[in-house]
Amino acid sequence: MNNSLWLEGLSDAVGFIGGALLGFWAGRLLGLDIFAPGYGNASIGAILLVGLGGGGGLQLARRWRARQNPKSKD
Repeated sequence: MNNSLWLEGLSDAVGFIGGALLGFWAGRLLGLDIFAPGYGNASIGAILLVGLGGGGGLQLARRWRARQNPKSKD
């Protein structure tokens, strides 16, 4: 049981961080800067991409984990 909790936490963290980084770099490629001073449209768009990337990465990690163990229902 303890190993499954570690796997769940680690896969969630990797999925979230990986997705957030992908969102960050997608924003950079589009010319959006999350660290720009103030809250202009470019900053808000970059924040949105990072948030969507992190959430998407988390969902992908959970789906991957569900495929690895089809007996448990998440």
